[in-house]
Amino acid sequence: MSVASTASAHVASLYEPLSGGKVRCTACARYCVIPEGSHGFCFVRKNEGGKLVLLSYGRAAAVQVDPVEKKPLSHFHPGTRVYSIGTVGCNWRCLYCQNAEISQEHEIVGRPLSPRSAVEGALRYGCSGITFTYNEPTIFIEYALDVIAEGHRAGLFANFVTNGYMTPEAVNALGGRLDAISVDFKGSGEAGFMRKYITAKGPDPILSTLADLQRRGVHVEVTDLIVPEVGESVDATRRLARFVVDELGPSVPFHLLRFHPDYKMMDFPETPIPTLERLHRVLKEEGVEYAYLGNVWGHPLEHTYCPECGAIAVRRYGFTIQDWNLDRDNRCRACGHRIPIVGRLPDDYVPTFAMPVG
Repeated sequence: MSVASTASAHVASLYEPLSGGKVRCTACARYCVIPEGSHGFCFVRKNEGGKLVLLSYGRAAAVQVDPVEKKPLSHFHPGTRVYSIGTVGCNWRCLYCQNAEISQEHEIVGRPLSPRSAVEGALRYGCSGITFTYNEPTIFIEYALDVIAEGHRAGLFANFVTNGYMTPEAVNALGGRLDAISVDFKGSGEAGFMRKYITAKGPDPILSTLADLQRRGVHVEVTDLIVPEVGESVDATRRLARFVVDELGPSVPFHLLRFHPDYKMMDFPETPIPTLERLHRVLKEEGVEYAYLGNVWGHPLEHTYCPECGAIAVRRYGFTIQDWNLDRDNRCRACGHRIPIVGRLPDDYVPTFAMPVG
């Protein structure tokens, strides 16, 4: 449910003033230079009187309770619920966006949701954390940081589902505050694909974001949307896998996601499963220990396999966990190898599917 916004704008923190009344936004890697009275590329950050304001602060265009596995986070507090929040706008123009009705919205719409109300909602629905998702959270980072602070006081974790197209200034603001991040590459970050189908220059800012946030103690998982015909490249996937293994470590979870047609790419087919399986083999060849297929429910590559003995450590079906074959220290029951999962399955775990709120 969305209604027209009547909230006053919130002064942003990530920007710098320039001469002639202009400002430079320092939230995302576009570094938009914005004249007075104009918006940035995302449409929610505006120069008003020489100050950058966030128009979407406290305005939620989408709120839902999800299993954390939907984010996807497979190695972070498994079996828990998260309170998912999205606003309008985005710093990318993905031609296949499944949330285009909010990400490409130019009008500031959404229902009021203050940081305190967000946390109260999360607690009311039995959530363990708050996720910023559905559109790019970097563009509403000031709002997200206020929710995170309120949530931490209530014992909730916080994570971003993000394209990672951030700045060092944004990373610095998130470091020490954000608990987990799922960074979603498209077409393995191949620069030509990004320019044509996303309107972004290339993957360098994303790679820097990943490495910097992990160094600051943020739990990192990588996703890679494989778009058939135009976004499937063995070489690009291999390069990305090498970066993950060399710079982040072989135990960082890597999710290959199946594309489905949406928005302006309705004529494209779904990604063939053999394509995903072939790229999965590439990940394993490059040393990725925990490689998953996403959006292919019932596939054996949804499971977590022990890299030491090959046993199924966690059996999954979509966003649900069917078997938890780890001891109290998250060690494989077959061989004792420790699986690097933050937290463990709750004793009272009940599978949770997406649940709209309000």
